[in-house]
Amino acid sequence: MVTAITDRYTFVFPPDYRMQSLMRDETEVLVIGGGHAGLCAAIAAAESGARVTLVEHADRSMRGGNSRHTRNLRAMHDGPLATLPDSYSEEEYWQDILRVTAGDTSETLCRLMIRESPGLVHWLQKHGVHFQPALSGTLNLARTNAFFLGGGKALVNALYLAAERLGVDIRYHTEARELDIADGQFRLARVIDRGFASAIRARAVVIASGGFQANLEWLKEAWGEQAANFIIRGTPYARGQMLRELMRYNIRTVGTPDQCHAVAIDARAPRFDGGIVTRLDSVCFGIVVNRDAQRFYDEGEDFWPRRYAIWGRLVAGQPGQIAYSIIDSKTIDRFMPSVFPAISAESIQGLAGLVDLDPGRLCATVQAFNQAIQEGNYNPDVLDDCRTTGLTPDKTHWALPLDTPPYYAYPLRPGITFTYMGAAVDSSARVLDADGNPCENIFAAGEIMAGNILGRGYCAGTGMSIGGVFGRRAGMEAACLT
Repeated sequence: MVTAITDRYTFVFPPDYRMQSLMRDETEVLVIGGGHAGLCAAIAAAESGARVTLVEHADRSMRGGNSRHTRNLRAMHDGPLATLPDSYSEEEYWQDILRVTAGDTSETLCRLMIRESPGLVHWLQKHGVHFQPALSGTLNLARTNAFFLGGGKALVNALYLAAERLGVDIRYHTEARELDIADGQFRLARVIDRGFASAIRARAVVIASGGFQANLEWLKEAWGEQAANFIIRGTPYARGQMLRELMRYNIRTVGTPDQCHAVAIDARAPRFDGGIVTRLDSVCFGIVVNRDAQRFYDEGEDFWPRRYAIWGRLVAGQPGQIAYSIIDSKTIDRFMPSVFPAISAESIQGLAGLVDLDPGRLCATVQAFNQAIQEGNYNPDVLDDCRTTGLTPDKTHWALPLDTPPYYAYPLRPGITFTYMGAAVDSSARVLDADGNPCENIFAAGEIMAGNILGRGYCAGTGMSIGGVFGRRAGMEAACLT
């Protein structure tokens, strides 16, 4: 018998177990990470004629990283595309990115992503990914975002099947630990392959292993003890080991460690891997208060797809990193609910008691909000004229009085999807060294380089566009070196 012991599992292999797959230690293109970006890279490289090995830290049941939890990708289109109606121009997409990032983006790389996004939709369809019209209550994205039929899990399954058909050597339960780089050239990666230490040599490497959001120690370096109350929406495997390795070789980084895709999620969610079903989109339909029952930000600042990803940071800045979304029965059916039921009561005072808020303070906050509302034409599809005046902060759109029982509350925590600090890349997805020169055979795609485009803020579906566009580019460019 052969026994392999890791920090999580013990594997016992029978005497006749075939060890060839474990002993094979050379390939042409090595892809590290088996989410959307890594799969796109592996498929593109294999289609270009390269021999490809993809290593995925998770086992088969958990494969796909954060991509398992996605719903859609944002795509430019000059006319109807897949299930997308009308048009969504390059300039409109660019202005959406500019607005959420406040200009903290590379225009060159961002416009490249935008221009190649419609081709990505066709390419995914070619490889077995199907699309469906947007679901009701999903951030009003019917025109801008193509939704995956069956969600992210179906996307991941289709791409793994496509990779397998192309002969990609897929190794589950294989963690990349170290990179061997000399004079800017990748030589090999040291991995733990199903419990066995191994080294994989390759002519080129594509690093698509995600951010470091599951590394709570690293998060604390940036956020301090606040990070103890963060919830990680996606994969527990995204600990940033490959980013640490690239930094060890002094590659150029982009972004700061405290910038991330951080949304308000249900505080009752599990610490890891709760996924998109724990996200709460109720914020713009009512008010949000902290544990002192005080409002702290404009809930109606802009359309929700442009603002939902700032609310994790906002909640992180509140005492105890906790907040509460309060709505009434007029709007309870206007958004996709959390997987956890709303907390409800027939009075604001009763609701306060259920969520451990001071009843008097919450009643005073609601009363002040209701009295400050200026009558207008309520329309959640436009930046309407329903607002408050005289409050700090005011709610600038979609302000309706909280006056129709039952009343509902959702507890909110910061939900970290992925971090933005990562590797700087050029338009070929090559990683840049400390002097800004591209490394010939080191590529990066997906969350580990998303900070090139997303220095801050987020537009719904952009992460998947980044992963797909730069994954394909990285795979094709890497294959050219073989």
